[in-house]
Amino acid sequence: MRFAGKLAGGIAVAALVASAALAQETAAPAQSVRANPEEALQGGPARVKLPPPSETPKRETVADVFGQTVSEPVVQGAETMAPLVQNWTVGQAARLIAVIEGIGAEGLDPKDYDLEPLKVALASGPSKELNELASQSFVWLVEDLRDGRTPMEAREQWFVIDPDRDLFPAGTVMAEALASNDIAGALMKLNPTHPDYARLKAELAATSDGQTARRKLIRANMDRWRWLQRDLGTQYLITNVPEFQLRLTVKDKIIRTYRTIVGKPGRTATPQLAEMVEGVVFNPTWTVPQSIVKGEGLGARVLANPAWGKRNGYVATKGANGYITVVQQPGPGNSLGRMKLEMPNEHAIFFHDTPSRHLFANDFRALSHGCVRTERALELAMTMAILGKGATKEEAVAIADSGKYKKVMLEKHFPAYITYFTMATDINGEMATFKDIYGRDTKVLASLDKPRVRERTYVPTDEVIVIEDDLRDS
Repeated sequence: MRFAGKLAGGIAVAALVASAALAQETAAPAQSVRANPEEALQGGPARVKLPPPSETPKRETVADVFGQTVSEPVVQGAETMAPLVQNWTVGQAARLIAVIEGIGAEGLDPKDYDLEPLKVALASGPSKELNELASQSFVWLVEDLRDGRTPMEAREQWFVIDPDRDLFPAGTVMAEALASNDIAGALMKLNPTHPDYARLKAELAATSDGQTARRKLIRANMDRWRWLQRDLGTQYLITNVPEFQLRLTVKDKIIRTYRTIVGKPGRTATPQLAEMVEGVVFNPTWTVPQSIVKGEGLGARVLANPAWGKRNGYVATKGANGYITVVQQPGPGNSLGRMKLEMPNEHAIFFHDTPSRHLFANDFRALSHGCVRTERALELAMTMAILGKGATKEEAVAIADSGKYKKVMLEKHFPAYITYFTMATDINGEMATFKDIYGRDTKVLASLDKPRVRERTYVPTDEVIVIEDDLRDS
């Protein structure tokens, strides 16, 4: 069967989006509203995901350096950082106090930053104590504005490696703040650049103190933006799991949106990741997990009835040791559908098509075993292939139409963010709340009522659950 006619609409959109992105070099102002595919897009340089550290990095704490002189640097790994205790004038400390007093606007709590001891030290004039207390409060502000206040143990199934600690070391930010005398400006530069953070901040300002639950929800979701890297890049994919939507975003404009099907609550819930799309697989094969091959007897059935297996696209192989492997061949009934995005990660999570497209009509779409099934997936695949210069429009058409397995590697990799926001701007540009389908708000909201965690880790603590998505109708 040939699919050229069915692909025409998707190919036209993909070609239009991709050709505009590749042809234009003029920057467009950031917006949070949906953009038409006809608008000129600008491609950006490929961004490289930082590998996880081989060991837990040295934690930045002022307590570690209280015994050092102001000129003594802090060494973290092989890199020399600016010191975490520096000299503060009375005027600079007063400006820091003003920042702390107003930090509620960022969804943080002034009580977390030793405000009263700092005021007492300031009243006594310049001193070693003032330097230490002001430096300590400033570092804590950097940590929370840059990395998020929520401790790692409250971030369920969160596995994002955030490079901001390396890009904005606390000592360096402090040195720049003191050199410029712009304490507030240096700290506010750490805020996430995505427009949704500013919208949530405005929503917080417009919410009365009496609306306690709503204010906490806004603060929690502001903090979730800090868990990600400050700047998400020029071109990227981002999906908000509770919204069941995927966005192709360029310069913070939504170019296309796609409904999604995500993991069922429980062990198959979709984790939060930041990965790189390195390629597109057209007409994929599917290696059936052993939970089905052995656990459900599929391997034995295919071997016993090859004709049935062929009708369903299954090919079974039995090794000398008795181990049975079953691979479903490309075709309209393949469980991965017509494409998947090559996105290597230890969780085996990726975006892919599905033959069960009727499920996209459901309002509640937490139905998979973890992977993200994507509406109009072939359109998305072609767009990625063309934008990443892995194929021309004509080549993409021919590959998709062939019905044969083909992996197209991309010259330009695309960041892909799998996020979990229960309050955010929806695909229509309106601020909305979404059902907490995995119950992940509970620990985050509870952490807001507890003292700030000072002895913190930056390494994800949750169990890595390797997904074996059975991909069949639920």
